Amino acid sequence: MVGKKHKTLGEFIIENQTSFQYSSGELSKLINAIRLAAKVVNHEVNKAGLVDILGAAGDTNIQGENQQKLDVMANDIFIQTLKNREIVCGIASEEEDDFITINSNDEQHQNKYVVLIDPLDGSSNIDVNVSVGTIFSIYRRVTPVGTPVKLKDFLQPGKNQVAAGYIVYGTSTMLVYTTGHGVNGFTLNPAIGTFYLSHPDMRFPETGKIYSVNEGNYIHFPQGVKDYIKYCQEEEDDRPYTSRYIGSLVSDFHRNMIKGGIYMYPKSSLASNGKLRLLYECNPMAFLAEQANGRASDGTTRIMEIKPTELHERAPFFCGSNKMVEKLEEFIDQQA
Repeated sequence: MVGKKHKTLGEFIIENQTSFQYSSGELSKLINAIRLAAKVVNHEVNKAGLVDILGAAGDTNIQGENQQKLDVMANDIFIQTLKNREIVCGIASEEEDDFITINSNDEQHQNKYVVLIDPLDGSSNIDVNVSVGTIFSIYRRVTPVGTPVKLKDFLQPGKNQVAAGYIVYGTSTMLVYTTGHGVNGFTLNPAIGTFYLSHPDMRFPETGKIYSVNEGNYIHFPQGVKDYIKYCQEEEDDRPYTSRYIGSLVSDFHRNMIKGGIYMYPKSSLASNGKLRLLYECNPMAFLAEQANGRASDGTTRIMEIKPTELHERAPFFCGSNKMVEKLEEFIDQQA
């Protein structure tokens, strides 16, 4: 694992920062800050059964969802780490009502990047020791440097992202990210606290045999999605496909990218706009999917073309292997 052929995340960032169109070094520092926060959260997640950080925190977030204790802890860790490094001008979190403006102590509002983050995706799985994750998305601000950030700095379409990624806290801890030049995965060696390049140039197979959806909500899905699920279950050609659903977007996405598959969270009669957040979940995962030879859609429109109108906007979300998402879109189009 730690032989000469494995680059560390730090080495990889330094070697590749010149390929980024804004090679001032700020983005590299930002990725490094996320790396540091990920190691701290990983430490807390891994001792969750030993100390009193399991269960509900007793509050609800802006989505009206019950916050888990580790949700709150992960949120605090990422926000404080990014604040302390003084490399972002604003942060938006799924756990916060509004965005946070960051002032640098030396130069007011001189930083150029905003970060949007889902600090602990799949947190309802914590109590049963199932993999959870962190999702992050990075944009350059659109308002003038030297002024406080505004809402429009965060309400950008996904195609404007300069970087995105996730950390999966599982049997091993991995940080997977893109800056628009492919997707690379780094595995944490917990003995020395270093991430090593373990999965270079990650790519979705063109098609796969896994479909990931909460079939308990099947009766509430649009007809096109129901038809596609039935298609997945038919005994014909290379089907039936295998149903695999963890309930943690990071984990489901990660498995499907490696093995080939499609992830689906459609709108339904229970959630007319779907459940996943466009800015914190759909956009970063869509950027990763497209950079890894995959596809991401709301069923009719490319996810990264959608212009957000609010900070906690929701969207239907389908992503994964190219041909599988295309086939799903065909079924939806037939019912339009």
